[in-house]
Amino acid sequence: MDAFIAEFVGTSLLITMGSGVVANVVLKGTKGNNSGWIVITTAWALGVFIGVVVAGPHSGAHLNPAVSVGLAIVGFFDWAMVPSYVLAQILGAMFGATISYFIYKDHFDATEDADLKFAPFGTVPAIRNLPSNLFSEIIGTSVLIIVILYSTDPVITDFDGKEVPIGLGALGALPVAFLVWVIGLSLGGTTGYAINPARDFGPRLMHQLLPIKGKGTSDWAYSWVPILGPIIGASMAAGIYLFLGAGGMV
Repeated sequence: MDAFIAEFVGTSLLITMGSGVVANVVLKGTKGNNSGWIVITTAWALGVFIGVVVAGPHSGAHLNPAVSVGLAIVGFFDWAMVPSYVLAQILGAMFGATISYFIYKDHFDATEDADLKFAPFGTVPAIRNLPSNLFSEIIGTSVLIIVILYSTDPVITDFDGKEVPIGLGALGALPVAFLVWVIGLSLGGTTGYAINPARDFGPRLMHQLLPIKGKGTSDWAYSWVPILGPIIGASMAAGIYLFLGAGGMV
């Protein structure tokens, strides 16, 4: 499987599960309505598990521009490949959010609150304080990236014996799921822990484009926070990793 396709499919699966669980919890009349934060964070974590299982052997399963950037900064990933990975991740996120919307379309139509209609697409802060919100995204992403950097080898090997770019797949899918789960449980209550620019931008764009009845605003004034925060966090984590001697790996 081509790395671009793998990143697209893996990210699509991740967002279908993640957007889907939020829709299940917040939209009117669903079986999971009001089931809470534990359900949301658990499904997001397992969505990462699914995406990594599929994409890992073929692309390294970055599924996140912040991962691609962080790995490129420390020299584990070719900068020339970053744009194609990011494009695949954004397109995959758009597709996954669209699938989730059509699955829950009847419940979107039945829900009157525009904020609840937006929730399956993009993140919003619990308390809108942009400097604080940005800081939350920086720290959450830095935890994600630093653990990845200290848990991976420079390359992984696919089923044909070929080396493929490093990424989340090198960790193994289950540890990655636990990592995302604990970030959500511990640090996600402030902003909804995007920790992934594609995860927020792609679905937010689809919220703007899809003909969702009574959908309200896509809140583009906030959209820079879940893009810039994760990139800063990934860069900071990469800098710490290099400063501490790269774990003896470089």
